Amino acid sequence: MTFNSFLQVTIFFIILIMLVKPLGLYMARVYQGDSTILHSPLRPLERFLYRIFGIREEDEMDWKVYAISLLVFSLVSFVALYLLQRLQGLLPLNPQKLGAVSPDLSFNTAISFVTNTNWQAYGGENTLSYLPQMVGLTVQNFMSAAAGMAVLMAFIRSLTRKQTTRIGNFWVDMTRGVLYILLPMAMILAIFLVSQGVVQTFSPYKQVSLVQPSTSQQPILDAKGNLVTDASGNSLTETITQTTQLLAVGPAASQIAIKELGTNGGGFFNANSTHPFENPTPLSNFVEMLSILLIPAALTYTFGYMVGSTRQGWAILAAMLVLLWIGLGLAFAAEQTGNPALASLGADQTSSTTNPGGNMEGKEVRFGTVNSALWATATTAASNGSVNSMHDSYTPLGGLAMMWMMMLGEVSFGGVGSGLYGMLVFVIVAVFVAGLMVGRTPEYLGKKIETYEMKMAALLILIMPISVLTFTAIAVLTNPGKAAILNPGPHGFSEILYAYTSQGNNNGSAFAGIAANNPFYNITGGIEMLIGRFFLAVPTLALAGSLVKKKKSPESAGTLPTHTPLFIVWLSAVVILVGALNFFPALALGPIVEHLMLW
Repeated sequence: MTFNSFLQVTIFFIILIMLVKPLGLYMARVYQGDSTILHSPLRPLERFLYRIFGIREEDEMDWKVYAISLLVFSLVSFVALYLLQRLQGLLPLNPQKLGAVSPDLSFNTAISFVTNTNWQAYGGENTLSYLPQMVGLTVQNFMSAAAGMAVLMAFIRSLTRKQTTRIGNFWVDMTRGVLYILLPMAMILAIFLVSQGVVQTFSPYKQVSLVQPSTSQQPILDAKGNLVTDASGNSLTETITQTTQLLAVGPAASQIAIKELGTNGGGFFNANSTHPFENPTPLSNFVEMLSILLIPAALTYTFGYMVGSTRQGWAILAAMLVLLWIGLGLAFAAEQTGNPALASLGADQTSSTTNPGGNMEGKEVRFGTVNSALWATATTAASNGSVNSMHDSYTPLGGLAMMWMMMLGEVSFGGVGSGLYGMLVFVIVAVFVAGLMVGRTPEYLGKKIETYEMKMAALLILIMPISVLTFTAIAVLTNPGKAAILNPGPHGFSEILYAYTSQGNNNGSAFAGIAANNPFYNITGGIEMLIGRFFLAVPTLALAGSLVKKKKSPESAGTLPTHTPLFIVWLSAVVILVGALNFFPALALGPIVEHLMLW
């Protein structure tokens, strides 16, 4: 890594860590109902929303009612988004006259955005008009992010309260998350993105003249669309000169802002954040990368503040950073080394064994290997899924780094809310195992960890790998699954494994070499996304319901400290060990053997 690359990465993490405390403190005050800088202008609107929807702010729920509220809200959101896509051809704000989206793709996309996955098996500018993009996708970016944060708040309350069943009000938590946190931050970021050149307009697509016209040979077709041939049966061609290009535009900046802040990741355009209308400048690239990790990182301080020990939050943040830096180091090394088969290009064959330019396939020259690898690692660590380079074009070990960050369970930052409550489940496992090993009391923040808590924690850790590996096996054993593979051998397997890993962890990024827009992958992928979201959120609330009933034990000499460097290392090791036990055999069949084949 060059000094310039090291400096860019260092500045990125310094700014990120500096923003953790102020934003984390602000979010804690929002969820506790304390006064904030936005309280005066937004509090009347908050109360108005409660009145029109019949919500009593002071009424709290047990975990079952909280979970039912989450599921009902998500079901209504799914139906609304599905109908928006199916009725698209009849709706306004459709200047390109795009027709209805197919039933299986509408099913997949609706689930994708409701579950905060934002897996996209379609090209945005060619499939969805402005209304579904705004009212459907952008709105769900806010709502799914707020839902994840709400579940986290319920879990945090279960650790701070004792001998009760109440863990908060889902509707109040949702309202405050959107109104005081996501909406103001997204508005500021959207204005900044517009200043950098991200488009925000309702105008139809623009036909523009090319600076340099291009020519190409195209086959001649008859009136029925059949090839025209000569007497020898050879296809006839004609020279076509292209002087114009149709540029897709639209209300993109508003969607891009919340796609990053809410760890959603769904792009307005098919090329996502490699597209200059989504990510035009190095500064926009830096700020969008920062936005991906900002809220998940700050929520660790929110957690520490709300449980009365900010050291606990800093310890979890440190463990997250350790996991992220491991993946980042692997991605940097792999992408800057490049493909050994191309090592001689641009270098003296007698003095160099590596490609000095690194692996630039699928990457923007304006970002280079370092900013591309940093984004790719951050987006897979944070359950975001947006891309500023094509992950399918990474080296085998670079692609492995992306998969590995997801296979850890999306707990190295993870999605807003969901990443932290996933990490807290690993904390419970780490505390329990460490307590048994050294004879310490298995408890966390004064709450004893007993049989029920460990059953729920084990369930939460195992659901994702079981579902991911099951669907991957089905895909490689069935004709519909194999028919979508565009690359043979280990890389084709990696594409399938990546797809279900991404969907099962509600990430949304992809190895784009797989033709996933078909009924098989749309249906199975939709089911996998539902499992990855709700089969984890509901048991998490059940775990919260158990913890909130317990009394708090005072800290004693037998209590295991959970804020020390030793515990940070232990927690990181537990996460890595669980991920390796679950996925190493599958990785050996894909990126690992593909890497060995390079040499």
